[in-house]
Amino acid sequence: MPGLIFRNARVTAMLMAMLLASATHADDAAPVATPHQTEAKPPASKAEGDKPHGGPATIANEHRLPPAATTRHKLQLPGRTLAFTATAGAIRIFDDKGEPQADIATTAYQLDGADPRSRPVTFVFNGGPGASSAWLQFGSNGPWRIAMDRAIAGSAAPLTLEPNAETWLDFTDLVFIDPLGTGYSRMIASGDEARKRFLTVDGDVASIALVIRRWLEKADRMQSPKFITGESYGGIRGPKIVRNLQTRQGVAVNGLVLISPALDFGDVLGTGLSRFVTSLPSMAAVARDNEKRGVLTRADMADVEAYARGEFLSDLIKGQADAEATRRLADRFASLTEIDQAESRRLAGRFDVSEFRRAFDRRNGKVTGRYDGSVLGFDPYPDSTNSDFNDPSEEPLLAALTSAAFELYAHKLNWRPDGSYELLSRAVNREWDFGKHRTSVESVSDIRELLAASPQFKILVAHGLFDLATPYFASQIRLDQLPTFGSRDRVRLMVYPGGHMFYSHDGSRQALRDEVRTLMK
Repeated sequence: MPGLIFRNARVTAMLMAMLLASATHADDAAPVATPHQTEAKPPASKAEGDKPHGGPATIANEHRLPPAATTRHKLQLPGRTLAFTATAGAIRIFDDKGEPQADIATTAYQLDGADPRSRPVTFVFNGGPGASSAWLQFGSNGPWRIAMDRAIAGSAAPLTLEPNAETWLDFTDLVFIDPLGTGYSRMIASGDEARKRFLTVDGDVASIALVIRRWLEKADRMQSPKFITGESYGGIRGPKIVRNLQTRQGVAVNGLVLISPALDFGDVLGTGLSRFVTSLPSMAAVARDNEKRGVLTRADMADVEAYARGEFLSDLIKGQADAEATRRLADRFASLTEIDQAESRRLAGRFDVSEFRRAFDRRNGKVTGRYDGSVLGFDPYPDSTNSDFNDPSEEPLLAALTSAAFELYAHKLNWRPDGSYELLSRAVNREWDFGKHRTSVESVSDIRELLAASPQFKILVAHGLFDLATPYFASQIRLDQLPTFGSRDRVRLMVYPGGHMFYSHDGSRQALRDEVRTLMK
C-alpha cells in the first residue's frame, strides 16, 4: 500500500506528519552532505528555516537521528551506467520559540557530474496518511527496486533489492521524504500539543514544504527545476505543498506528478451517489480483466465510461422510487461486473467497494483486492457479513517493503538509526486530524490556483485500471470540471493496467517513466 486512503477499522491506521507554517523553523538534524556542497552555517536571523541558538538540547539530542551518511554508487542498467551520490539524513523542525520539534528523514540521490542549475530535482512522498515513501522508492522510481508483482503473487522466495531499469535518476535527482512517524522520522519534542500540531492537514503540508525548502538551500539547488511527486493521499498533500512552497516559502515549482491520487475525499469516502458512478468503470474493468487477462486497456472501457456518465447516472438519480429504472440499472450493473443478478437487484445496483469485493467471486469463497481488484484471495470468513477482511493486493507487500528498507539503509547507505523503520504508522493514522469534516478535504481548489497562477505549470495524473481505493474515473470527472487555463495539455490523465500500485507491472512502470520524462523536458 503506497500510502492510501483507508476505510475500514483494520486498515484505518495511517496518517501523515506535520507542523503549522506560522510556527516552524527547520535545519539539518545532522550535516547532510551533498555532492555539491558541504554543511554551511545557518544565518543568524530567525526567519523560517533558520536554526535557533540554544534550546532544550538534552532531550532533543537523546532522540536525534544519527549524522547523515553519504555514499557513492554505480548502477549498471541496460544500455547505461549511472554514477550517483546517495545521502540519508534528516532535517530538524523547530517551533517559533526555537525549540526542536521533529526530525524528518530524507533520502537523496544525485547524479554525479550533472549541472545542478539545470538538473531537475524531484521530491517524492507517499500518502496514508501514515505511510513512508517505501512504495514509490522500491516500487517505481528509486535506483533500486523489489519485484512487487512477485510479492503480491505470494512468492515465498525472499525479495532483495535489484537495480531499477525504470529509475527516474536518468533525468532527475530524487529526494524521498518520510513524514513524521513514518520511516525513521520522529518526534523529539515532549508533550501532546507538539504532536497534535503535526498531525493535521495543514500542519503536514507546512512541515514538508519547509523540509523541501531547507533541503534546497543546503544543497544549493534553489535554481534547479523542481518537481513534486505524491501517491494516494499525496493527491491531497502534493498540490497543497506546491501552493505552500510558491506562496509561503518563495520556492517556484515546475510541475506535479500525482500517482493513484485522491483529489477529493468526498469521492472515495463519501456517502453520496457520485461514488457509485466513479467506481463503476474500475469494477467493470476487474470483470473484463478476468476474461482477457493481461491485455485490457482503458480504451476497452469506453462503453462503460459513457454508460456511467449517461444512463447509469440518470437511472441512479431517479432513485428506487422508479422501479423500472432501478431494475434496469441493477441488471446492467450485473452484466458489466459479473455480479449475480439477484444480488445486484437486492442492492439496487448500488455496490460500495467492500460489497463488490466480496460479491465478485463469492461462489469460490474469494475476495478481490481493494488496491488492485484483479488480485483475488480467499475470504477468511466467507459466511460472515462483516466487511473487515484482508486485502490480498496489499498485505503481501508489507514484509517485503520493510525488509527492502532495512537492506537499503543498513547495507547500501550505511545509515542505521536506532529503532525500527516504520513502514505504516497506525498511531499517526489514529491521531490524524482532518478538520471538521474528513470528506470535505480536497485539493482540486489548489490545482485550480496553481494552474491559474503559473502558465507553465503542468500536472501528470496516473492511475491503475483496477484500483478500487482511488478509482481513475473519480479523477477524470474532477479534472473535466477544470477550465482550460490556456491548454488542456497542461493536465494529463494516464491510466495503466494494474491497481493502486500499477507500477508493479513492468509495462506500466515503463510507460509512467516515459510520461514523467516528457513532462520534465
